[in-house]
Amino acid sequence: MNDNTKLSYAAARALLLERLTERAPSRIQLLTGPRQVGKTTLLLELAARFEHAAIYAAADSPEALLPGFWERLWTRAETAARRDLAVVLIDEAHVLPDWARRLKGEWDRVRRLGLRVHVVATGSSALQLARSSRESLAGRFERATLTHWTARALVDAFAVSEDDAVETIVRRGGYPGAFALRNDAPRWRAYVRDAIIEPAIGRDILGLADVRRPALLRQVFGVAVTAPAQIVSLQKIQGQLQDAGALETIAHYLALLEDAYLVAALPKHAASSLRQRAAPPKLVPLSNAFVAALALDGPHEDERRRGAWIENACLAHAWNAGQQIRYWREEPLEVDAVLDGSWGRWAIEVKTGRFDAADLRGLTTFVGRFRGYQPLLLCDAEQLDAARRLGVPAMSWRAFLLDRPRLGNG
Repeated sequence: MNDNTKLSYAAARALLLERLTERAPSRIQLLTGPRQVGKTTLLLELAARFEHAAIYAAADSPEALLPGFWERLWTRAETAARRDLAVVLIDEAHVLPDWARRLKGEWDRVRRLGLRVHVVATGSSALQLARSSRESLAGRFERATLTHWTARALVDAFAVSEDDAVETIVRRGGYPGAFALRNDAPRWRAYVRDAIIEPAIGRDILGLADVRRPALLRQVFGVAVTAPAQIVSLQKIQGQLQDAGALETIAHYLALLEDAYLVAALPKHAASSLRQRAAPPKLVPLSNAFVAALALDGPHEDERRRGAWIENACLAHAWNAGQQIRYWREEPLEVDAVLDGSWGRWAIEVKTGRFDAADLRGLTTFVGRFRGYQPLLLCDAEQLDAARRLGVPAMSWRAFLLDRPRLGNG
């Protein structure tokens, strides 16, 4: 695993099981990811699989606040390892004070003693888990991210149709714990706000990062999720805030929201890094659950809103799959997404409803100028024939949300 590895729940489980069958002690496994995507459930599955060897500890539990918590945990691990094997599973490790340095000390000690110990630690803060591990655990760990759930994951886990899964991703996001509540809007909104948004902001960001103006952070999040898949200048964001803040502070808070898997601020595809930094970001809430939780009504009440929610779901899908994603714009031309990564190099335009050649000038201009990128139009399935007549490679946005970019896929 490397710092850019982003995995589905099934893939993360398979990979960790593989790592835990290696000769112990192997490297420490660090698993980060959004709240409520299954990190705790995965650790409990591993605990059940390894039974007597497993030692599970929740670092955000009341017990973790008691004196001697850390020492008792490792006394149990050493006792188990002297019998045979210990599998230490630490949930939300980043909330423990000085967790990485202390884990390094214990890890080095069990290695010196020749004890068979595996460690898996999870965290909901990419910033804290990554920074602390690089500083204290260099050479001792492997890291991966358990991502937001996809439409395909909902199909596999809940045995729903592909159309239902895609519709859920667009209208409600993919949180598995909220799936059963998706048709009860008040309960669903309460779950997303109380179990996901508030802990992510109130505990993962405010509790662990340098945030001097918490009200401003919350307002920046509110502005971002009400502008899905929109290019918004920092000055415009500043103008919408009740608590005005410096542009550098707003940019910093957007970065913190990305570290907490809430909102990505996509940069512009530009010839120079200076031009890229000067350009306004494109704001992409990383789950449509955030957009829906703060909206007064759904996406299908108006065509423009529906298009924005669909585009946001597609861009979030690519970001959550570990692709580097930017946008391109040279007035009046624009490309919704420029992708680089394991999926290849793509220039993607998302269109809902009817379109003509003029609507695709940005896409054709970009791929003519940047020859290394393949063009791809994501559109309604009934518009695929129109795209073919225009000579533009296309697939339906529904198929994209179930998989990845593929030419000739409807």
